[in-house]
Amino acid sequence: MPLTDKMPTAGKVVAAIGLGVVGWIGSELFRPLLPPDTNFGWFNYVNVALGFVCGWVVTGRRLGHGYAAGISAGLTGVAALVFWAVFCQSLNEMLRLALDRRITGLMTGLTRMFELAADHVLTMLDGTLIGVLLAGGFLVGAVAEWVARRWS
Repeated sequence: MPLTDKMPTAGKVVAAIGLGVVGWIGSELFRPLLPPDTNFGWFNYVNVALGFVCGWVVTGRRLGHGYAAGISAGLTGVAALVFWAVFCQSLNEMLRLALDRRITGLMTGLTRMFELAADHVLTMLDGTLIGVLLAGGFLVGAVAEWVARRWS
């Protein structure tokens, strides 16, 4: 990896901000799908931070190779955002259960974490949420590619 891949560029900034916004909107669309008594805490803020990181690292690195590659990078960034968001939220919930002494061992905790992740993925199978995530990835990739070409 060349050293210049770590340098800030306008395309990386736009991709990071764009996926952060997609993370916030996706979080807001995911909330009504869960029970009303759910305590979300830092849910949206964690997903925005993950969107920012995925936009910078995943999408931003793949810009500058044409619009098809930019759109593909945007969709890949959204897929990475969804993976890391499900992982982090499942880990957080598993740790909460462990601190409440409802999980007693390491393997039980890991098993419960994967069960929680599977539940979150099944809950995410909502047409509106999937459509917004795909459209957001497409739009972020296209706009970030345009910015990368314009200011490179």
